[in-house]
Amino acid sequence: MAATTSKRRHRIARIATCLLLIVLGAATPVAASAQAPRPYAFHSVKIGGTGFVTGIVFSQAQKDLAYARTDVGGLYRWNGATGAWTPLQDWVDWDHWGYMGVASVAASLSDAGKVWAAAGMYTNGVDPNNGAILRSRDQGRTWQITRLPFTLGGNMNGRGMGERLAVDPVNDKVLYLGAPAGNGLWRSTDGGATWARVTGFPHSGDDPRTTGTAEDPGLVWVAFDGDGRGRTTKTIYVGVADQSDPVYRSTDGGATWAPLPDTPTGFYPHRGVVDPVSHTLYITTADSIGPFGGGKGDVWKYAGTWTQISPVPSSSDDDYFGYSGLTVDRGHPDTIMVGSQVSWWPEGIIWRSTDAGATWSRIWDWDAWPNRRLRYTIDSSPTPWMTLGEQSNPPVYVPHIGQVISALEIDPFSSDRMLYNGGPGISGTTNLTDWDSGGVITITPRVDGLEEGAVQGMIKPPGGRLVTAMGDVGGFRHDDLAVAPKTVFTNPRFTTTRSVDYAERNPKIIVRAGDFTDSDRPADSHAAFSTDGGATWFQGTEPDGVNSGGSIAAAADGSRFVWAPGDSGRPVVYSVGFGTSWAPSTGVPANATIASDRVDPMKFYAYNNGTFYVSTDGGASFTASAATGLPATNWGVRFKAVPGREGDIWLAGGASWTSYGLWRSTDSGATFTRVSTVENADNIGFGKAAPGRTYPALYAAARVGGQRGVFRSDDVGRSWVRVNDDLHQYGGLPEALTGDPDIYGRVYLTGFGRGIVYGDPVGRGGH
Repeated sequence: MAATTSKRRHRIARIATCLLLIVLGAATPVAASAQAPRPYAFHSVKIGGTGFVTGIVFSQAQKDLAYARTDVGGLYRWNGATGAWTPLQDWVDWDHWGYMGVASVAASLSDAGKVWAAAGMYTNGVDPNNGAILRSRDQGRTWQITRLPFTLGGNMNGRGMGERLAVDPVNDKVLYLGAPAGNGLWRSTDGGATWARVTGFPHSGDDPRTTGTAEDPGLVWVAFDGDGRGRTTKTIYVGVADQSDPVYRSTDGGATWAPLPDTPTGFYPHRGVVDPVSHTLYITTADSIGPFGGGKGDVWKYAGTWTQISPVPSSSDDDYFGYSGLTVDRGHPDTIMVGSQVSWWPEGIIWRSTDAGATWSRIWDWDAWPNRRLRYTIDSSPTPWMTLGEQSNPPVYVPHIGQVISALEIDPFSSDRMLYNGGPGISGTTNLTDWDSGGVITITPRVDGLEEGAVQGMIKPPGGRLVTAMGDVGGFRHDDLAVAPKTVFTNPRFTTTRSVDYAERNPKIIVRAGDFTDSDRPADSHAAFSTDGGATWFQGTEPDGVNSGGSIAAAADGSRFVWAPGDSGRPVVYSVGFGTSWAPSTGVPANATIASDRVDPMKFYAYNNGTFYVSTDGGASFTASAATGLPATNWGVRFKAVPGREGDIWLAGGASWTSYGLWRSTDSGATFTRVSTVENADNIGFGKAAPGRTYPALYAAARVGGQRGVFRSDDVGRSWVRVNDDLHQYGGLPEALTGDPDIYGRVYLTGFGRGIVYGDPVGRGGH
């Protein structure tokens, strides 16, 4: 999610332009906070993808321009000439982190500068804000914001459906938005600045199966059928996540609406696209809103009457996947493609038709068991880790093309170019039409700059490499910050790594703990060890019944480990050596957060709901500290011990309903003192001491002097300087944060689903 070099360089003189406009009425623009930034340059650590891309929209006004939306990592702009993506929401602040979930995106068909995004992550009460419409006249370099009176669900079930935000092809002042959770259809007639509900639309969007719940995706797509004449498009279709009433139409520019006659029922309409030449409406359907459940569906077209054109009809036992992704080749009428809504095994499926769905060919077919005939090859060299450390074992081949294909788009300027949400996030081809002559297409990951992974933890051992715990792919050792890693962690590979730690006095020893379903891989452990700085891994035993990694810590010398698995009620355990056996710890509650002292190998710490615990016998037993005033919650609380200083601990976090701040202990947690220079804090990390100093530099995601940001202190927390600026906020809440023990001033942090970024003082670049 950065430029070609995976860097987003700091621009000192530039101030974020972000206007907040009140929805449903005229409002005075309010400039976003723009404190003069500290001289830091920020860069992305290059991985490439790893997260879920929920939608791709090509510009029809300019060649080599496209946008991709993600569930938690924001919006990106693609430069097809360079093959690189640029992140467009690094300005999102702590108070509006939900904007990093993008529910839909639309681009003007006549003005290449104009783009809109429907931003909002959750409809279930987790997101503290309502959704918003972001609008830009310069391809997302700057934005204006209109707040909506309801929430949006960029990371809710059904997020692969769409596009629910659409712009009229003949008048880009007119936009429609299908809202979730019973909030109906909305329209703007001033380019997205203000919005009003379409009172004449007869369906609220409630699905009888999910009415009143946060899981109701509501109105999920809007499609225009225009002939290029008139002030606005007259024929408009709307898809509703209602199996019994799925498609509506207006033929008078949105003045009146009615259900489309004889619309097929029984499935959810995932996507709807109109061929602008034949004026045919195509829809894909599935029996689940997705993205991960379901198993049946159909493909239909409407040109006055409905015709089922499913490659594999839902009545067949061979349909176990349903349909979601859908695209029309605007350069070749009657050429359409669809993707499987979800096909876990052997992998996803893409179909192509050049005769409007009368016949289909698929990207792979069955051959003599267990082989498959492939119409594709995958060049994974740009992102070699996408093999996930696996080997092909027919009928399963690696790398995979993907399992959930909800975003699938043919470039309107090139019938040979296609992008879809597969592989490491987005993959594509530039020889698509070779498919039609019996040839093989070459699929390549298209994720240069698309850094949208969810990071769970991060360490930088002294003298070693950056090591990350990641959602979905497990994690990496980053040998070169500017080059995608060669492989994910294996032996074993976790679906998500929850915790990672190293032995401070023997930093080549690293331990990680993560998730997978134990019954699927009973021979594997949920904890793994490395003695070469994360280059290779091995595993020992584990307690029975573990499925979730939880929290794990290594003794200062690497001689033992303490582990709190994440499964509910699973007790804390400790091991002498590398997990050859585990014994229960006493005096500490299950599911506590664990950390080790960085000097004394027999000393470990734990935290749970406001109580701090200490072990002085290597994790065998813990004693509750008498310390008071700490946050009475586990939510958002993080604590770390300082390298080279026994008993020195910093604790950050809390919430508005309890204590919320930054605390320090110098007596192994017996007492804590609140740091008065920080109003509240969410994370803390340590790095190399400033020149002439002996205490490590502190890095905090915090609020200092009324402003939130990432701050550095070189004087043990007495004073702080902000190191990020308003253009580099990344959703504002780093799940992981650490300084570099070898390079003064360098800080590593994670955005809200925005991968990993690192900052250096200006004038000292490099990886």
